Amino acid sequence: MFEIDSAQEKISPAARSSWWQRWSLRRKIIIGATLLLVIIALAVGLGVGLTIAGSEDEAPGDNGTAPPPVSPNGTIPAGIWKPVAGTTWNYEILRPVGEVSADAEVWDIDLFNNNETVINSIQAAGRKVLCYFSAGSYEDWRPDKDEFQESDLGNDLVGWEGEKWLNTRSDNVRRIMQARLDMAAQKRCDGVEPDNVDAYDNDNGLGLSEADAQDYVTFLANEAHSRNLSLALKNAGNIVPAVIDIVEYSVQEQCIQYNNCNQFMPFIQANKPVFHVEYPKGDDINNNNLIAMDAEESICDSSAAAGFSTIIKNMDLDDWIQPCPTNQTYSGN
Repeated sequence: MFEIDSAQEKISPAARSSWWQRWSLRRKIIIGATLLLVIIALAVGLGVGLTIAGSEDEAPGDNGTAPPPVSPNGTIPAGIWKPVAGTTWNYEILRPVGEVSADAEVWDIDLFNNNETVINSIQAAGRKVLCYFSAGSYEDWRPDKDEFQESDLGNDLVGWEGEKWLNTRSDNVRRIMQARLDMAAQKRCDGVEPDNVDAYDNDNGLGLSEADAQDYVTFLANEAHSRNLSLALKNAGNIVPAVIDIVEYSVQEQCIQYNNCNQFMPFIQANKPVFHVEYPKGDDINNNNLIAMDAEESICDSSAAAGFSTIIKNMDLDDWIQPCPTNQTYSGN
């Protein structure tokens, strides 16, 4: 047992609690004022600390706030190349471009297959260059293929060997696409054509929806525009109303064949091109022969595609082209 100090034992609880009453009013005022000043000082210090911390977390921008992202109802930044409806084009992505012989104002070529020298030579001839890459599918021959993770991959693309649908919600996938857009900017492309953004209309194996496609195209538009690149919407007719204000043109395949050209008419109404291609020879015939006159007329004179920039190509997108409205052909080599 511990011994209790005798002096402490003599002080009753009532006596110990009465010390405050015995203090003078002046002493109480001094102590109260001191405590109030301490509390105020602590509060001010805490507020300053939180303000500094908050400022450090904010992205740089006007008044310390991050610039707002482009939205589906936003406007396209000034300085972005904006072609008008009726602009002529050529589509050649199978191999690196050789001779720039097709009389087209815009050349749509493969981002990976063509170096900056090729792109410069096309631009030196007075043409604009779109750089094609697949933003929605994994391709097992691309140089950055090993950067994709297993969780990024969905089902195979039917009819396209070596390709799988990509999870476009994945941060890793989006990082890879940012790097591809960096490449397009470094090669001085005028715009980009990101393919396969319509996973919602296919058995993608990832549960991707139209809402996911809209979000992904908005992401691509923000990233492309920040690099001074214009952006195409590739096919994906269902989301045209949601994204038409943030893309500069449509790249459209086979709307006459599949009877859905009406989905892309809003581009023409907005004086934006629909770069339109049909493949009447089918999947397996790729040669330099003209299609029959009646077949050409059914494509080039179609009222469903009025105002579209229509060309006829081989399915493999080599250098053969039969442009509308004439049946003149051009060969790159």
